[in-house]
Amino acid sequence: MSDKTNTSFGYPEPFARFYDLIYHSMRDSVDHEYFQNEISQAGGKVLEIGVGTGRLFTDALNRGADIYGIDVSRHMIDVLLGKLDKDQHHRITLQNIIDFSFDFGFDLIVAPFRVIMHLAGKEDQLNALNNVCRHLNSNGRFIFDVFVPDLKQLISGLNNFTDFEGEYEPGKKVRRIVTTQPDLINQTITVNFHLEWDEDNSVNIHNWEVPLRFFFRYELEHLLERSDFSKYKILGDYHGKELSNDSREFIVVCRK
Repeated sequence: MSDKTNTSFGYPEPFARFYDLIYHSMRDSVDHEYFQNEISQAGGKVLEIGVGTGRLFTDALNRGADIYGIDVSRHMIDVLLGKLDKDQHHRITLQNIIDFSFDFGFDLIVAPFRVIMHLAGKEDQLNALNNVCRHLNSNGRFIFDVFVPDLKQLISGLNNFTDFEGEYEPGKKVRRIVTTQPDLINQTITVNFHLEWDEDNSVNIHNWEVPLRFFFRYELEHLLERSDFSKYKILGDYHGKELSNDSREFIVVCRK
């Protein structure tokens, strides 16, 4: 039975506008050095899927990586292009993980920060994995991450939880409030982002919902074993530790 879902979505403009401010403070200390180290060791061309505003991409490019990036959100890409010299714009394209296409291969492809969790359907997940595999050079690697489900948190959810508050300009505040709703049968969690920011002597508000598909260990293993990848390993954190009951991340390393 097919459960293919529509994966054509994009981050709205206000989310893209404040993305760097929010996630450089919330996320960089978690995964930044891990992915930079993997990119630096790749040796050849690298592709970042879900490149966004370039949180990882710009640093890798500045370190000398031959890196390319794709994203489904025009607003996010526009922010990134504004950071790059025009002679580097060819590295960034508006494409989807399921059907992206390049006429050359990559030694490493990464999909950091929950990219795979935006794919709700089995067909989309498998098509995405196989498309990535096709674009890897021989013995190339694909690395992605998803969180280990915390069942207590999934069931109870978050209700109007302020996960970020700060100034984006002197005297101008931005705040993000998060509410989550779980669907345990379909293994999704719908995240409602409520964004408030000061501008033009008023408080601006933008709401946006995004569903995320969560995975369990053996489900991931079955999915990977159906794919075209020859080998894979699932680690428990960004320091290379084995999976354990204390793990909060699945770091999946696939090899062609």
